[in-house]
Amino acid sequence: MSGKLKKSTRVDLCDSDELVVYTAAEDTVEMGKVQMILAEKRTSLSSLRTGIAVFTLPLSVTTVLVTTSRYYNFLDNLHFLIPLLMLCLVLVGVGGYLILMALLRMRNHHRQIEKIKRGHPAWQDLLD
Repeated sequence: MSGKLKKSTRVDLCDSDELVVYTAAEDTVEMGKVQMILAEKRTSLSSLRTGIAVFTLPLSVTTVLVTTSRYYNFLDNLHFLIPLLMLCLVLVGVGGYLILMALLRMRNHHRQIEKIKRGHPAWQDLLD
């Protein structure tokens, strides 16, 4: 490498003992990518929180039904209980789906950040 480096240029030594030159513009673009991925990860965490809330709602309804079961006859109220339990099953399915998809998206975001970290050795400590 000959000549002077500009102020907006950074030189790092990679694992393979090669000099890698990064400009400030490249760093800014990569940091913008990381910020966008982290924003998407926050959205996934919000989806996870919603999935947990939707998943626990049928559990609390079922707990109330079991607790109050001595005050009613199950067979006499079957026309109320079957639709309610079907709704509970649907909510458990939706909650489970939201939780699973949020976890898969967060794993993908983590992989993307790891890929960016491997490309920039100076960022190893920043993005742990």
